[in-house]
Amino acid sequence: MKHLSNSVTLQSNAMAAVLPELLAPAGSPAAFRAAIAGGADAIYCALGDSFNARRSAENFDKDTFAEACRIAHLAGTRVYLTLNVVIREDEMEQALRLVRDVWALGADAIIVQDWGLMAELHHRWPEVEVHVSTQANVHDVRGSLWCSEKMGVKRVTLSRELSLPEIKAIAATGIEVEVFGHGALCFCYSGLCLFSSLNGGRSANRGLCAQPCRLPYELIDCSTGEVLSPAGNGRALCPKDACTIDDIKELVEARVGSLKIEGRMKSPDYVLSVVSAYRDAFDDFANQVTDKNAHEIRHRKLARSFNRDFTDAYLWGRSGNELMSYGRSNNRGQLVGTVIGSRKLPDVKKRSRGSQGGRERNRTLTRAEIYVSLDEPVGKGDLLEFRPLDDPDSFLTAPVNEDAPRGSRITCIAARPMPQGCPVRLIRSQAALDAAARLEDVEVPRRRPVTVFVQAKLGEPLTVTLSCEDGSASATAIGPLVEPARTKEVTASELAEHANRLGATPFVASSTSVEVDAGVGLGFSVLHKVRAQAAQRLIEEILAPWAVREPLDVSTSLPSDSPAALTSSSGDESLSQEICVLAETPSIAEAALQAGAERIYVPALELVQTDFPSGCIPILDEVCRDDYQEVVKRFVKANAPIAVGNVSEFAASLAGGAKPELRSCIPVHNTSCLRMFEREGAKGIWLSPELSLSEIEQLGAQATIPMGIVVYGRARVMTSEHCVLQVAGKCIHDCGRCELRNKDLAIRGVRGDILPVRTDMASRSRIYAAQPLDLVPNIAELLNAGVSRFAVDATLLDEKQTAHEVSRLIAAIRAITHGKKAPQREKGANSGHLFAPLA
Repeated sequence: MKHLSNSVTLQSNAMAAVLPELLAPAGSPAAFRAAIAGGADAIYCALGDSFNARRSAENFDKDTFAEACRIAHLAGTRVYLTLNVVIREDEMEQALRLVRDVWALGADAIIVQDWGLMAELHHRWPEVEVHVSTQANVHDVRGSLWCSEKMGVKRVTLSRELSLPEIKAIAATGIEVEVFGHGALCFCYSGLCLFSSLNGGRSANRGLCAQPCRLPYELIDCSTGEVLSPAGNGRALCPKDACTIDDIKELVEARVGSLKIEGRMKSPDYVLSVVSAYRDAFDDFANQVTDKNAHEIRHRKLARSFNRDFTDAYLWGRSGNELMSYGRSNNRGQLVGTVIGSRKLPDVKKRSRGSQGGRERNRTLTRAEIYVSLDEPVGKGDLLEFRPLDDPDSFLTAPVNEDAPRGSRITCIAARPMPQGCPVRLIRSQAALDAAARLEDVEVPRRRPVTVFVQAKLGEPLTVTLSCEDGSASATAIGPLVEPARTKEVTASELAEHANRLGATPFVASSTSVEVDAGVGLGFSVLHKVRAQAAQRLIEEILAPWAVREPLDVSTSLPSDSPAALTSSSGDESLSQEICVLAETPSIAEAALQAGAERIYVPALELVQTDFPSGCIPILDEVCRDDYQEVVKRFVKANAPIAVGNVSEFAASLAGGAKPELRSCIPVHNTSCLRMFEREGAKGIWLSPELSLSEIEQLGAQATIPMGIVVYGRARVMTSEHCVLQVAGKCIHDCGRCELRNKDLAIRGVRGDILPVRTDMASRSRIYAAQPLDLVPNIAELLNAGVSRFAVDATLLDEKQTAHEVSRLIAAIRAITHGKKAPQREKGANSGHLFAPLA
């Protein structure tokens, strides 16, 4: 298969542009080989089932990882280890040992989400290349620069929601950016999703997302019970898959450093098909080739791989219904034809035995012939899906019995007839399965192009030089002296033909040159031996950078400043108990103050109202894209507290002399993370609802700045760029005049769970947990753990409810202070993960 490395430079009138690296997924050794065969420039994978965002994948052990690195490096492909989850305190040393091990085994970079782990790697081993995961929620220039300058990272993987102009602006700083190119899209901004965690105990931030967003949900008006989403729009939170294969020119012009294909849970045939389609598209673009037939073949490959239909809406600054797959969340495959008729066949009697070896029973199998008119070619063994438009749940599948071209008609045998006009989709390609299966017996998945040079001069040693086509390595082997021919002299073409026989090596000759004197006699076995020596030396030369790596020193740890030093440097921050409220309206803020609250936090955009009480603390959004920069600038004030939702806002607050408090969406799960943010200038942290009491105690033992926690309210489980209200099909594209936004709306799941929904003026959605969190009964434990700020999240409360919860919280603290019991947990509320640690 042809392959161009990502160093290929494209010349234009304006500037030189470089193809992005093609980054492929590998959830198993078989998928890894498929990625190499498909033409990946780099592959990301995991070691074991811990510390990565796809813990259910097959993944690698040390032996298979080392061999994978060897195969990849010989092919000219880099290998990245995914360590893209939050790290608990008791896991940090294990995570660091894992980095030490994979670095010795040949990893080229580590992909990291956790800020504490990032800080440890930067301090201990600056030679280790670190990439910031998309889970870290970075999506602007300032945040990217902070990662580079403070954390020493080489590459930032940007949020999937960014547009081309935003990507281009970040790349223009010189920071290498990775962009999501193909595969499953999350409904929520990566790193901000607590849906799976708080609704089922499986955290996306810990690599165990249960994908509840793919389940059916209907939009309801809570005040009336009316269902607002129409029939057919049952998957309100299910996006289509990303596909940017037609946007390569724009991605190159934006100076994207790496284009990522999603899919560590995908099969080898998926990886091979998708990677090879993008490889061919990259190569054609580099060579300025326009081939309509090749374009069609690539798109057919992608459509016949698992997909929920395709979109590139985010790249073009859109997030409307063109982004969504409301009708279904499973594989759509490719639409290949239409049912033109059916005929029921006689039933078949069959005797079968139960799965547990029970007695035999008679079964009646129904059958039908289904006649299909094809708009696309199909192959023998392909699996077709028949799904009637008026009754999609009554779908069935049937295999293709023979190859058939576009425009022909075929007959399939299925369980029952299908109505005329029923769409027919190809959901499994036998050709893709066969291509992936053939790789199992191939020793070298992809051979590296090399140039071959043979010199046969009379009286001089025979030499063979093999050089990697990309110029990265070269090796020469020297043979015996070349003698005159005794019978027949050898020709240059014969020497070239024999020198090119590299089949047993990981190389393939891309070009050959020969210098041979007239009258030279040479046994070809001698040439074969010297060529084999050159190949072996080239292997050693290619692998040398990893073979000579010095072992990482595990004794160097992140500096642990003394509590006294940190306290003195943190200003006059108080560690006494403070009652806090998150309020979105002036009336809620007033009710909270009258009930005894001391600190009122208000979303920055709401604070533009002048009737809020004085002294309210602005809350910056968890998403800080280009359109939010003026808001950040307006509310960052010297010596004033401010709650920040990501590292970009943290950096802006520090630059403006403010006193930033980290919101819970910046996960602080270990003391390494805590110390790093303390040293950088954080004046407080708000704890994630994913933390257990024991984890809070570990942080509290080290914290020298106030730790806060929301003790009552519904946690925000999702933040989406797409407005979930659009599922109703009534969007007027003017959020200020949208009548739905003024209603009490929620999404309701198949189990009856009701999750409140709110949208802002930028059409961004927030979805809240089905049950409120109530940690008021656990005030004593939280106080003992070192928590000093306790908040009521009144986002979804009215004035009366807010006052009640604030009064209840104050009463609980007083009761504990006087040796009395805290109140009972409120009906319908829960304690989250306080006593149920995440796996």
